[in-house]
Amino acid sequence: MRLAFEAAAHSLNLETECVLSSEINPDAQLVYQTNFGDTPSGDIRLIDQLPEHDILLAGFPCQSFSYAGKKAGFGDTRGTLFFEIMRLIDTAQPQAFIFENVRGLVSHDGGRTLETIKHEITSRGYSFDYFILNSSNFSLPQNRVRVYLVGILNASPQFGLISDLGPKDSHSCNHQQLSLFSPLSKPVAVADILEDNPDQKYDCSPEFVKALKPIVNNDLNRLHGIRLIDYRGGNSIHSWELGLRGQCSLDEIELMNRFILKRRNKEFGHHQDGKLLTKEQIATFFAHPNLDRILDLLVAKKYLQRNNDLYKPVSGNFSFEVYKFLDPQKISVTLVASDANKLGVYHNHRVRRITPREAARLQGFSDSFVLHFNDDKAYYQLGNSVSINVVKAVAKEVMQNILSSTKQKVSAF
Repeated sequence: MRLAFEAAAHSLNLETECVLSSEINPDAQLVYQTNFGDTPSGDIRLIDQLPEHDILLAGFPCQSFSYAGKKAGFGDTRGTLFFEIMRLIDTAQPQAFIFENVRGLVSHDGGRTLETIKHEITSRGYSFDYFILNSSNFSLPQNRVRVYLVGILNASPQFGLISDLGPKDSHSCNHQQLSLFSPLSKPVAVADILEDNPDQKYDCSPEFVKALKPIVNNDLNRLHGIRLIDYRGGNSIHSWELGLRGQCSLDEIELMNRFILKRRNKEFGHHQDGKLLTKEQIATFFAHPNLDRILDLLVAKKYLQRNNDLYKPVSGNFSFEVYKFLDPQKISVTLVASDANKLGVYHNHRVRRITPREAARLQGFSDSFVLHFNDDKAYYQLGNSVSINVVKAVAKEVMQNILSSTKQKVSAF
């Protein structure tokens, strides 16, 4: 957020000074100190007062509101950090603030969470606007939707930003004009952020590549856009097709593919991904004279679990070296902390994972930004980061609303 804010200010010929930063994670503190020369304060709850400043930038923890989490909201300790930010705002009353969070914040608890946030903000004299923006509309090849909350003290600002969820998936992208003050973003694709010759340590194992080749008829270009996942159909490759736990016959593969299709369609129940099925239920969609033998083999290879003569597929995708192959001519799926290190690509005749530097480029970081020396920590941090191009656009409009065109000093937290 600091990089984005400074870039926005620079584009308006404004000088900036960061007067305080807060980050509790030691690894993130290290990267921040390396790039900015400042060691951030730690736990925000231990900060009594903010120094005088004009604009506050914050990204309070998103796990509490994420679709991927339990959506506990303010019932989660991490969710209460929003109130810590408001406590600190009271100590300095900045002219404006910009908050970033996951899209789930808007709909959480039927909209009541957002109403609570709005009340806390407007009761202090700030305006309240929020924008749902997709990074792919800001010259970044990533399908990343986030919400940005903006407030200006004692003002009724006019913003040119337009909420837009962007493409429904990473295979369709329609770039939109999202600001009255910025030109239409130029289309970009994953190919634009790929390194020509990254270290060989990012290559997938020969065994994994060998298992992939028969599935794509030895045409590795067909990996573009493929998911590797065991509980979805569609454009996916499954562990039983790769033979990761033991080679499967065509009949075994067919049974597994039909099984997950029926579960996803909830033909045998409305529980998540269906429910455990009996042999008789399986026989309704896979009639085979050797069904008992096929089921026994799949259980022995641990593709199926059997409990009291009920069957279900073994879930989990941790056995895959890559969970999604990006299409160089399309945009990336959302970069997330939990598995940013398992995004793959087929590029320059190599089947490999994307590098930390490529992940950084997906978020808008310049190559001069120093990443954590540990790859896993770098991937994790980049998945948790904001997209710099988006925050820059938001920050620029905030400054255009509160500052005159003459050059002046702006301090930011």
